[in-house]
Amino acid sequence: MNTAYLIHLANYSDGVLYILAGLLVVALGVIVDRFWYLRRTILRGSLFVREIAQHGRLDRETLQRLADEAGDLPEAALLKTAVIHSGYVLGDPLASRLEESILIMAPQLDRRLWLLDTIITLAPLLGLFGTIIGMFHAFSVLATPGHAPTAVTGGVADALVATATGLFVAMTGLVAFNAFNNQVRQILLQLDSVKTILLNRMDGHPMPDNRENILQAVAPKVAPTVARAG
Repeated sequence: MNTAYLIHLANYSDGVLYILAGLLVVALGVIVDRFWYLRRTILRGSLFVREIAQHGRLDRETLQRLADEAGDLPEAALLKTAVIHSGYVLGDPLASRLEESILIMAPQLDRRLWLLDTIITLAPLLGLFGTIIGMFHAFSVLATPGHAPTAVTGGVADALVATATGLFVAMTGLVAFNAFNNQVRQILLQLDSVKTILLNRMDGHPMPDNRENILQAVAPKVAPTVARAG
């Protein structure tokens, strides 16, 4: 399949294949951008959640330091909100303000995913439209005196390329769209975890500083084994 044949197929669909190629380029651009951002956010966020959970209590200075370390992570918005309200707001009012920060941050996570959603729906329809146009060209040969049957069958085969291309673009976008939605849910779960950790460590009550202390606190006390009588 050379370049001349590809150009022939594109012209056979009256340019629909050019549009599908453009949609594929847009979809791949969104996929690369969102994959890099969401994957990086999940990996760094997971480590950051563990770091926050290691603290037994969070004061204003510690919260500010953690917010600076978070950088451009979504968790930074929660930490900055916690810094502003540290020592002034606790309990349910603080939970509401942290939830507000999550709601404000959420649209940045699925940014540009609407393009993939649109391409998933539009690409098969454009492919079918291109095939219909190709069919017109194929069957127009029947009006030509002395036409060859192979001209019609070859034209039908060329026309079906548009539908196949549209389905390929849509399937590529669908797989990526579902994967990104799953990653967005993971990030939102991380944000909810950070919110819960902040509420638990800003309520003024002490907590164990590490997992070992927690395990020791909840582990049942085992009575010493009584030596067997001779």
